[in-house]
Parts: sequence; C-alpha cells; structure tokens
Amino acid sequence: MRLSPELREQIVEHARREAPNECCGLIGLRDGEAVSVRPAENLAASPFRFEIGGKDLMGVYELEDDGQAPGAIYHSHTRSEPYPSQTDINFAANWPDWEWLIVGLAGDEPELRHYRIEGGEVTEVDLG
Repeated sequence: MRLSPELREQIVEHARREAPNECCGLIGLRDGEAVSVRPAENLAASPFRFEIGGKDLMGVYELEDDGQAPGAIYHSHTRSEPYPSQTDINFAANWPDWEWLIVGLAGDEPELRHYRIEGGEVTEVDLG
C-alpha cells in the first residue's frame, strides 16, 4: 500500500486527537494506493484496544460505492511501539486479506508501520 504524506498526516492527527485512547479507522484503496481515510469512533474508548462499531463499518460499502477497495484498517498505540498486540492479531482473524496500519505515539515522533496478519502470523510490509 502506498500512502501519501497528506493521508499519513490525517491519520497521525486523528491519533493525536484521540490520545490517550486508541484511534481507529478505514483506509480506502485504489490499485494498491491509499486514496481516502475514514476515521471511526473507538467504541471501546480505551488506551489498550479499539472497537469499530457497525455504523462506521457501513463505511466499507460507501468506499465500494466510490470505486475504492476497503482493504486497510488503521489504529494507534499510544503507550507502546506500533507492532500488533495479541489483541490486534486476534481481531485480524476476522478480517482476512485486510492490511493493518498502526500509528505509534509513545516516542518523540509518531511512527507509522504497515502489516499483513494472516493465520496469526505478522509480516511487516513497505508503506511506500
């Protein structure tokens, strides 16, 4: 997935607004390139996990209606490195073929990392 500086900044700003709780949202793709960011409400309102509600998940259909592939979920880690937790890995089992972007806010500067999580195995991939 390629992600423009503008979309990166939208995601980072969302993470900063929601801190100390995790943020979450969907990324719309077209030909492997991120073309939109759809912030979602974290129903868990927690610094340790996120939960995307049904209303925000309906955004998947809106992305498809707009010719975008709903293929990536993003969220933040406010107190740890941007690496999938066991909770993230368990959640990903319900979303096969989706990509995962995690924003880490624990350091001096935000850090974005991109993963595929399949069968419980985590693979970091280039964010482009």
